Amino acid sequence: MQQAFEVRGRPMSIVNSVRAQIPPIHREGYPFVGGFALVTLILFWIWSPLGWIGTVLTIWCAYFFRNPARTTPVRDGLVVSPADGRVSMVVDIIPPPELGLGAKPLPRVSIFMSVFNCHVNRSPVAGRIERIVYSPGKFINAELDKASEDNERNSMVLSTEHGQIGVIQIAGLIARRIVSFVREGQPLVAGERFGLIRFGSRLDVYLPEGTKPLVAEGQTAIAGETILADLKGGDAGRTYRTD
Repeated sequence: MQQAFEVRGRPMSIVNSVRAQIPPIHREGYPFVGGFALVTLILFWIWSPLGWIGTVLTIWCAYFFRNPARTTPVRDGLVVSPADGRVSMVVDIIPPPELGLGAKPLPRVSIFMSVFNCHVNRSPVAGRIERIVYSPGKFINAELDKASEDNERNSMVLSTEHGQIGVIQIAGLIARRIVSFVREGQPLVAGERFGLIRFGSRLDVYLPEGTKPLVAEGQTAIAGETILADLKGGDAGRTYRTD
């Protein structure tokens, strides 16, 4: 007999409860998951232990392309993380020339995404896309600082009431494809999906001069939810400790 319990006045089976915890797969992942599944079937035909290895890799591929819902704070001036991952750098540095943000150092927050992070990228602010520039390049380790200049990348500038925000998708050591869902002139709301990178990469966010980042290196960021900065200066700053 199937067990059930009440959720907000409605019965929910255990199966439905488990299913509700599994995020959907982004459409960009369908060909990859299907390819992994097909190879897995062939491996089972060749030798069953290989098939089980293929099964694990297929599950990982589906997990990689997960596309979970997020709850984004929408107060004016907040800058949220565009990616899941680890805050690898918080520095002041001259932005790449393709952004057109000038030659003065600006605050930059870099977020490194491993192959286990969700790779759907979200807009850090509400604004209009002023510029999109794709730059071919190398595929060195995205955690290295020189990756921001040497690696394949897709740069985007968002115009807001509080200044311009630069966002750069940087391909990594394993990544071989940057996917963009948007175009120049398009308006975005904070937390809206704008792209995806396959498979392991980095996002750089350039903030207006004088903005104080509200995250620290080593911190875990969640796309569309973690607050990186407050352009209105409502948060005077924070201190951090590591366990």
